[in-house]
Amino acid sequence: MEYVYAALMLHSAGKEVNEVAIKKVVEASGVAVDEVRIKALVAALEGVDIAKVLSQASVMPVAVAAAPVAAATPAAKAAETPEKEEKKEEAEESGIEGLGALFG
Repeated sequence: MEYVYAALMLHSAGKEVNEVAIKKVVEASGVAVDEVRIKALVAALEGVDIAKVLSQASVMPVAVAAAPVAAATPAAKAAETPEKEEKKEEAEESGIEGLGALFG
């Protein structure tokens, strides 16, 4: 989450949102930097008009929340029943749609 916040801070300050800038902001906050996450975020934001997305997000209802993205262990996945898997898929799709609105 700190990477998204760093990107939003850079955007708010009128700076370019790129890997180097995000890394500097995250390092300045005292958080250990994960280069892979930074690259993934920059790739996801490529071609996205952040100002437009933020303006659209402000009119969306607050009740729309992304589903938690927690990785289950393989044993836990094998133990899930088909009914739980369907509910989980629906929740993940809902979460992905919410993230899609954030990233374009």
